[in-house]
Amino acid sequence: MSEYDAEFTEKIAAFCRRKPRFPIGAYAFMRDAVNFAVKTVSLEDPKAKGPRHISGQELLDKIRVFLLIKYGPMARQVLDYWGVTHTEDFGEIVFDMVGLELLSVSPEDSIDDFMHGFDFDEALVKPFQVPGPLPDLPKID
Repeated sequence: MSEYDAEFTEKIAAFCRRKPRFPIGAYAFMRDAVNFAVKTVSLEDPKAKGPRHISGQELLDKIRVFLLIKYGPMARQVLDYWGVTHTEDFGEIVFDMVGLELLSVSPEDSIDDFMHGFDFDEALVKPFQVPGPLPDLPKID
């Protein structure tokens, strides 16, 4: 385990004991989602010379993509397990991590940037639903 991972785990574990709103796994996911967002935004902008600031709306979009990549059709269930019920919860997790000095924000950033980001069912369940009626299956005697 790297020094960064040890510091992250120690800070988050202590925080979760004091404020058990979300489990450690939700914070670990957010750390990974932020890293994914920074890398993908940098790749999408060929003029960028290294990592740049990511807005709350950009982060929400990358969180959605990362959830689909990492958890596929189970993404919604994972969020339910963590107690994450809407995108505002992602903002709470991010700003908890900011308070622990694990992430940084610009003066323009606000927890309100995470309000009404996307509908979980539309973004995480619908892509895996079979369109139309299911075919008739043979009966087993």
